[in-house]
Amino acid sequence: MPSFRHDGARLQYREFGAGPRPMVLVHGLLFSQRMHEPLAKELAARGNRVITLDLLGHGDSERPRDMWRYGMGFFAEQVVGLLDHLELDQAVVGGTSLGANVTLEVASFAPERLRGMLLEMPVLDNALLSSAVFFTPLMLALTFGEPGMRVLSRATRLVPSGLLPHMGDVVLDTLRQDPAPSAAVIQGLFFGRVAPHRSERRTFQAPALVIGHRRDPVHPFSDSGMLADELPNSRLLQADSLVELRVAPERLTGEIAGFLDDCWRPQSARRAPRARRRRPEAGGRTAGAQKA
Repeated sequence: MPSFRHDGARLQYREFGAGPRPMVLVHGLLFSQRMHEPLAKELAARGNRVITLDLLGHGDSERPRDMWRYGMGFFAEQVVGLLDHLELDQAVVGGTSLGANVTLEVASFAPERLRGMLLEMPVLDNALLSSAVFFTPLMLALTFGEPGMRVLSRATRLVPSGLLPHMGDVVLDTLRQDPAPSAAVIQGLFFGRVAPHRSERRTFQAPALVIGHRRDPVHPFSDSGMLADELPNSRLLQADSLVELRVAPERLTGEIAGFLDDCWRPQSARRAPRARRRRPEAGGRTAGAQKA
């Protein structure tokens, strides 16, 4: 797996496909780039050059124990560092959960490098309380329960890779990691900015596809809808569930591929953002309206 150095640390990445239409996919919190491997392969088969990245503290990249090394802004700089390393002037950047928020930070830090944004399950204002309730026990377990978490890490390494479905292997990869750097990642994020302020988000001009779903307090659909309303050139797509893109990806993959086609058209030929796309509600009605 190729790597590059950013701010003194080694970061791993992988490329799928080739050509003049690059896209960078960023994983979720504590997961690795492997979570996006099926999507990357499918998008590459449709003519895109897809790059997946392990952020600092994740996957096969270096994993320092210093919490000050971690934060959304630092992660955004790493994505731009990858573009510099690959000599890419622009790319579509996107990701899931943490990856979506990092993409928003790239829009703040280096908007000229963005051809478009794929934002799946962003974590914004309406998620903060639920995120604190969910991740605080995890942070405490990783920090103060480190001996027990090390036992769990060693036990999961005994499970052969490939025995479980793809996302099962991705979860096992996370459990196999040294718990101390994982705790530092969460601590760094707790004490830093979660995302650019909404007043700044309203200035982001890059085309955006926002994907959300219902029935998940850590990634509330209200955050996805709010973000789609804030971004001037966006549309909202409702997933059927938290795992639709992982277990039944055909519909969403087709939508993402169409979004990439739009991003790489000449600006004068790009289509205007379509009406928000949501799944039919009870009674057969479809919610959503064209952005003003």
